[in-house]
Amino acid sequence: MVKSVSQDAISTILANPSPDSSSDLPEIIVQVLDLKLTGNRYTFTANDGKMKLRAIFPSNMSTEIITGSVQNMGLVKILDYTLNDIPNKSEKYLIVTKCELVSSALETEIKAEIKTEEPGIVLKKPKLEHEVKNEAKTDVNGIILKPKQEMVSKSAAQIVHEQRENMAPVARMAMTRRVHPLVSLNPYQGNWTIKVRLTSKGNMRTYKNARGEGCVFNVELTDEDGTQIQATMFNEAARKFYEKFQLGKVYYISRGTLKVANKQFKTVKNDYEMTLNENSVVEEASDEETFIPEAKFNFVSIDQLGPYINGRELVDIIGVVQSVTAVSNIKRKIDNENIPKRDMIVADETKKTVVVSLWNELANNAGQELFDLADKSPVVAIKSLKVSDFQGVSLSTLGKSKVMIKPDIPEAKKLRSWYDSEGKGSSMANIGMGLSPSSRTGARSMYTDRVSLSHITGNPSLGDEKPAFFSIKAFVSLIRPEQAMWYCACKTCNKKVTEAPGSGYWCEGCQRNDEECNLRYIMVSKISDTRGEAWVSAFNEEAEKIIGCSAEELNKLKSEQGDIDGYQQKLKEATWVPHLFRVSVTQNEYNNEKRQRITVRAVAPINFAEETKFLIEDIKKMINSQ
Repeated sequence: MVKSVSQDAISTILANPSPDSSSDLPEIIVQVLDLKLTGNRYTFTANDGKMKLRAIFPSNMSTEIITGSVQNMGLVKILDYTLNDIPNKSEKYLIVTKCELVSSALETEIKAEIKTEEPGIVLKKPKLEHEVKNEAKTDVNGIILKPKQEMVSKSAAQIVHEQRENMAPVARMAMTRRVHPLVSLNPYQGNWTIKVRLTSKGNMRTYKNARGEGCVFNVELTDEDGTQIQATMFNEAARKFYEKFQLGKVYYISRGTLKVANKQFKTVKNDYEMTLNENSVVEEASDEETFIPEAKFNFVSIDQLGPYINGRELVDIIGVVQSVTAVSNIKRKIDNENIPKRDMIVADETKKTVVVSLWNELANNAGQELFDLADKSPVVAIKSLKVSDFQGVSLSTLGKSKVMIKPDIPEAKKLRSWYDSEGKGSSMANIGMGLSPSSRTGARSMYTDRVSLSHITGNPSLGDEKPAFFSIKAFVSLIRPEQAMWYCACKTCNKKVTEAPGSGYWCEGCQRNDEECNLRYIMVSKISDTRGEAWVSAFNEEAEKIIGCSAEELNKLKSEQGDIDGYQQKLKEATWVPHLFRVSVTQNEYNNEKRQRITVRAVAPINFAEETKFLIEDIKKMINSQ
């Protein structure tokens, strides 16, 4: 195995900042120094013994670095790269796009050996090139050595360039296209061309702002390494490229711009996002070799889905299918169209399960295959799932979601082995049981921060500076039947609407009139536990869990049927039922006096098995504290 670096490796890189292809490059082996994690990428210093250069590894090398295959002081062979300028500095930055391991860590840093001349030998000043050509050298034995008159040093890139000049025009054009992998792109880079497959295409949308009206759409692009990036087009560019971009086709794209991705809106795992304008070049790669992007997953275990609830970031999961329902049709409210849906329960090594809803074609195609295989508990990997707080935690497919049944990947083999040896006989629990979704801060257990009501009401200053959150086990002891328990809400934004002159309802937020509205709960009730009681506010989703029906249904019971007794009986049935509550405590000012406001953020039924475990742990703590 090679145990040394390539001679003048850094000089070769500096002389060839953007080689046309990897075949142009001589062997480049460098030593890795100062290896460290910077952001989500690993940086290092490339050393050839004489010179050093700051560099960054491709993302697909992260696994080898973490496992220790690539080590500090080790050797790597650079197969492809891009050399970029560092903004506001005279330095260069080497972005390695393809490399392979040569050697593990060496004992010392490689340094060039300085040779000392033997005594008695006179070191003469080097002669210039024209002097060398016109002068012959004579050695000590009198032999005349004449220099080769036509010998000129050429780099590998220069040699290949000369060869290409002699080629036919068509062949020369095919070889001069330099394709950059997506992982190498950054906002400071100059001209680049990428070869990508269109893996997702959004709808054309219109918008209105202070600068006027416009249209926009975005796409997701994937290269052959599986790296993804989101590209957005506005106005003229949107109209120019909307029809040109066809799902599944491969394109060469150039003259786009990059910027740091807005984490709030990005849907792919890339630090940058791309914008294409009307001057960008999009060329379909129909007559050249195409590719199928490598499916890359970033799996999230089921017990770690909490932080993604109701967020924009999508997740990938892998699990064993426990059960699959038959397909059903759900009527979409917007256009009354029937959408096929199929639910399945998936489990993983955390011994947690989650409900995954397959929609549209996935419900009919992959869903049917899973339905037929359900009794064999197949392993399934799903990419790009949305996490919602339905039933505590649940997952749903989108148009861009991909379902792989029995995938041939290491994670699937490991999961299969675990399930066959242990998981099949294990007790599984639903991840949504006893969880309170909190949009971006994760799912908190109803057994975290458990307090009594007296702890809240006995501390009037709670929630003074910022909201305080607690979990409570309590009964709903009173719901006043005479209160206004719901409001008329806009069907689009859920904000309160007012009756419009003539007919319909006016929404101030949407600035439009609608013939119908929705009824949404805004309910005040008293809750009690063994140590106290308090008035709490509950909004639509939480109130529905307490009452057991929607505001629309309760309104029909009260008004349309004229059944006041039935309405009051429904409220009475909801009282003295135990619940687990997650509440927030804030301070409101009323008549120059601060008062506590307790709001129900989540409601869950009592899980008696978990409640028993909690009480046992609580008793142990009490015994240990004595």
